[in-house]
Amino acid sequence: MTRELVVLGTASQVPTRHRNHNGYLLRWDDEVILFDPGEGTQRQLLMAGLPVTPIKRICITHFHGDHSLGLPGVLQRISLDRVPHPVAVHYPAGGQEFFDRLRHATSYWDNAEIVPGPVGAGFAVETSAGRLTALPLRHPIETYGYRLTEPDARRMVPALLAEHGISGPAVGELQRTGRLGDVTLDQVSVARPGQSFAFVMDTGLCDSVFELARGVDMLVIESTFLSEDAELAAQVGHLTAGQAAEVARECGVRMLVLTHFSQRYPEPDRFLDEARKEFDGPVVIAEDLSRVPVPARRAVP
Repeated sequence: MTRELVVLGTASQVPTRHRNHNGYLLRWDDEVILFDPGEGTQRQLLMAGLPVTPIKRICITHFHGDHSLGLPGVLQRISLDRVPHPVAVHYPAGGQEFFDRLRHATSYWDNAEIVPGPVGAGFAVETSAGRLTALPLRHPIETYGYRLTEPDARRMVPALLAEHGISGPAVGELQRTGRLGDVTLDQVSVARPGQSFAFVMDTGLCDSVFELARGVDMLVIESTFLSEDAELAAQVGHLTAGQAAEVARECGVRMLVLTHFSQRYPEPDRFLDEARKEFDGPVVIAEDLSRVPVPARRAVP
């Protein structure tokens, strides 16, 4: 099983020679989620060696073009490749007209099962990877950030099972019921902490940013500006690298992935330098077509 983020694009507003519009594919075992497919995402998937077939859901944070103009091509490719399972698409409920336009932007043979899933207050959906939730962010148009939270579980220990003479179908029964005769689940297993992931794009600082990021194993967050342009960032509803790193520090994030960089800064190392002043954990400056493994599961104390 694989848990990783595949970065398809990292540019804000306009692409550059080295950065495509946004696009992020989260592979979480059997759950594959495409976030914010900007223009050119279909080709970036090809360049990354990734088919559309495994994609089970698509999450749109907001309907600015650099986060959604790739949706028509991806949906049409899903039809062309005859993806056999339903594909859910989540997007701000207030942007229904934009989704409808993008869903049928051109004529094509539409034979895929696309399931609209508008996002609003209290949004939550259970996936094979855990619970997917969303919270409103602060941007000029309706925008949501997403969080995926895997529930805590327990891992069976073969030696302990053998010690109690439990094997075969009895193991499954013990997992389901929590007890088998005098043996409890706790006696033959150890805690397996769930993992979590947050995706925070275009926004100014607000409570939802911190709530989404709280304690996650991987935080993918926009850092459009550097601190020298903090005033401009606040005016247009964006973050600086320093602010993003501050969020990571305050929320106990394990890995920080910075992305959505303005074309005004040609040196990506400056984002790392600024983030390092606020956060001493692992920092990744996202690059197109890079793969970032989700950190290993937390050790049990």
